[in-house]
Amino acid sequence: MNEYDSNRIYDLTSIIGYSKTHIKKEADCFVLNTCHIRKKATEKVYDEIGRVKKDFKNLKKPLVVVSGCVAQAESEEMIKREPYIDMVIGPQSYHKIGDLILNYERKKEKINETKFDVVGKFDELKKISNSQNKISSYLTIQEGCDKFCHFCVVPYTRGPEYSRPFEQIIDEAQNLVSNGAREIILLGQNVNAYNYNKKYRLSSLIRTLNNIKNLKRIRFTTSHPKDMTEDLIDCYKDCEKLMPLLHLPIQSGSNKILKSMNRKHNREYYMSVIEKLNKVNKNTKISSDFIVGYPGETDEDFEDTMELVKKVGFVNSYSFIFSPRPGTPSATKKLNNLVESKIRLKKLQNKLENFQHRNNKEYLQQHCEVLIENKLDNQEEYFGRTRYMTPVIFKANNCKVGELANIKITSFNQKNLFGIYETNKVKAA
Repeated sequence: MNEYDSNRIYDLTSIIGYSKTHIKKEADCFVLNTCHIRKKATEKVYDEIGRVKKDFKNLKKPLVVVSGCVAQAESEEMIKREPYIDMVIGPQSYHKIGDLILNYERKKEKINETKFDVVGKFDELKKISNSQNKISSYLTIQEGCDKFCHFCVVPYTRGPEYSRPFEQIIDEAQNLVSNGAREIILLGQNVNAYNYNKKYRLSSLIRTLNNIKNLKRIRFTTSHPKDMTEDLIDCYKDCEKLMPLLHLPIQSGSNKILKSMNRKHNREYYMSVIEKLNKVNKNTKISSDFIVGYPGETDEDFEDTMELVKKVGFVNSYSFIFSPRPGTPSATKKLNNLVESKIRLKKLQNKLENFQHRNNKEYLQQHCEVLIENKLDNQEEYFGRTRYMTPVIFKANNCKVGELANIKITSFNQKNLFGIYETNKVKAA
């Protein structure tokens, strides 16, 4: 979502005369669009500002803007901690960035704009064409969260759940396809909570997008297990453009920890969702997120997670040690032993990587459908992804970016597949 927001910030600042530069010391303005989900991400903001200060030590100081969730969470404290910052803008206020920059240029007074104005943001964004022209393009359909998981800062930085108007999303999707997008990834903090006017749900969007000419693939992320409704699951049965990979975070395999996290589901419910998906489409595969070392996690709780991983066989997952976020209920809980948590994380990641390796090995000497995203620089090789998001690098004398190609896989490593382009007539899995 930060990548989507950053692209829209470029669109907004272009109206007041700014253009993108890849030469750092040429910049008149730096915008650091930030994430607050873990402490490490927050500290990176200050590290990056330190590098900007060093680069511009003997040059004219650029305008420094911090936007996104760190700006929302820390607000005035950011300016106090780092006076080099000129402006902080929350994720629901970035549509005002053009006027705020012009205001700063006139008055030279630091600006703190962190109001929740999600409706105003999307009303403003619909007036400005999305200039993104990637083969695989992001499209935000929903923001905010009403779940209040005890470890998560999103409800406090992005606000309550908000679903964008249905037609506004379809218009932007058609614009992206006109720009060259062949895959659209629908985004939301709880993307499957999308519910516009109690009439349009995520399934409605998918079925409408499925009929857009030249759009070849549809994905969505990130989903909450409680919002995997029957109508959404049914889309995996007959929407041929909906890819059969679902990212469905569980965070822990222990019912005790899930309850402590306030996840509003247990492992049995999670498994029932996977069973329903497998019934409508046996080719569906699952990826997930895991938090290790959540306060109160015992060896038994961790083994419940390991058992769940073995049972599901996730094709790809993200795992981290618990990071307390200020203002969340779990931030006040006693932390687990860090050394023990690191040992558990390594054990979990080894298990997850084994499944990922096994999944990649199944492709060896097989043909698979790959959406070609780009040609690699200075090489006769191309980059694309399988239906399950696995990266593929392959050799070809001549092929077309944006096409679905039939690639024979000749080798693999932990993260990538490598192959040979054979034909654009796809009859692969």
